[in-house]
Amino acid sequence: MPTKKPKFRLFSAVLATVCIVLVIDAVAPTAAIGNSQYAWWVIMILGFFIPYALISAELGTQYPSEGGMYTWVKKALGKKWAGRVAWFYWVNFPLWIASLADLATTLLMTILGMEPTIVTALVIELGYIALVTILGQLRISQSAWVANLGAIVKFITLAGIGALGIYVFATQGSANPIESWHDFVPLLAEGGGIDWAGISFVSLIIFNMLGFEVVGTFIDDMDNPKKQIPQAIILGAVLIALFYILPSFGIGVAVPFEELATNSGLLDSYQILLEAVGLSAGAISAIITVVACFFLYTLIANISSWQFGVYSVTAYAAKDGIFPKSWAKTNKNGVATRVSLWTSIVAAVLSVAGIILAYVFPEAEELSNMFWAFFDLSLFCLLIGYVPMFFAFMKLHKKGIQEKKGYWIKGGAGKIALFGIVPVIMLAISLFFTLIPEFNLEAILDNKILIVSSLVCVVIGEVLVFRAGKKDEQRKALRRANRK
Repeated sequence: MPTKKPKFRLFSAVLATVCIVLVIDAVAPTAAIGNSQYAWWVIMILGFFIPYALISAELGTQYPSEGGMYTWVKKALGKKWAGRVAWFYWVNFPLWIASLADLATTLLMTILGMEPTIVTALVIELGYIALVTILGQLRISQSAWVANLGAIVKFITLAGIGALGIYVFATQGSANPIESWHDFVPLLAEGGGIDWAGISFVSLIIFNMLGFEVVGTFIDDMDNPKKQIPQAIILGAVLIALFYILPSFGIGVAVPFEELATNSGLLDSYQILLEAVGLSAGAISAIITVVACFFLYTLIANISSWQFGVYSVTAYAAKDGIFPKSWAKTNKNGVATRVSLWTSIVAAVLSVAGIILAYVFPEAEELSNMFWAFFDLSLFCLLIGYVPMFFAFMKLHKKGIQEKKGYWIKGGAGKIALFGIVPVIMLAISLFFTLIPEFNLEAILDNKILIVSSLVCVVIGEVLVFRAGKKDEQRKALRRANRK
């Protein structure tokens, strides 16, 4: 007799949503945009965040499936486009794991007060990958405590720096004083003209908002998914928006934007704000250690909460021949373990190669921070993978309500078109400026590794889709021949 899958309730579903979408490691880079970040947040919340969250709620309840985005795109646009989505959705994941493994090494060395060596870096990064691989063998309902604790830890960490920032701002002012209303205007350079470099950070705001569709893959783990999915997404969205803007403000109060280190900005800001409050050196050291430990834990919770959704999408694509058929195999928990294993192997190879290259070529600027080397490519792959989802939504919405108790976005054709097209425009702009941050040859050459590796990922995806299409044609031809 099969064992009954454990369920999680709305509270866990909301915390899982928060843990998936709320990503601490992208807060400092977002704050680096400057005071115009607040205007960008408003623009992105209205133009991307709200439509994307509601679309995810509709698709997740009208077309429930653990295949998530792959299933939705396949129903609307066909197998080829669904295959492209699955490829980009999967390939970003080992890249992201590798980038977080590098960041985990930096944090652990900070906690221990040590300088990393090639041996310690290898041990820590491979240990991190092994740990998230073990957690990846469980369903989200079985590892709900990891996501729940991760969400709570994120709340505490981000609320803390937000509260410190508000206090220091009220009593001592900001490291980034507001000179005029021009400071809040997006794209406006300090000396006049257009700040093209600033817009390249906007892709990070979108990255900070992604992950709601993963909740749709948890349908078999919920008591009442048709009710819980939209509730979790909407409640989670409110909390997420609040807990992104608060710490961004705190970091802006602490560190001049031009001096902000995008990988260590959160800890640096905590240090400065705690000193401004007047705490002793011992107390500050203890708090920074706790914050670093919290930060380190969120890197584990981030991957753990995303894994089931990513592996489910990949397994569904494997059944259709986009990936190796063996990737569709699941364990007794219904988790695609073969996908998990290969994802970890790719992440481990990337991590080891990155460590070796960074130590062999220490003068190479592109290799000096492997977190960003992997993260930028992961960001490009993730963003491009979402584009078909919005077109799929517009097409599927026209078919009308499929599940009476599911969530449904009300409104006419104009509203639905805006919900689908505006996010796509924002994604297209973000993708372009991720690859080409400024309109000059030097900026393009500085980004050459990212540009080339992104093109390589696109080509590999097209090859996989082409091969799957050829196999389908061969099977159809064989069936026709057998009928004759």
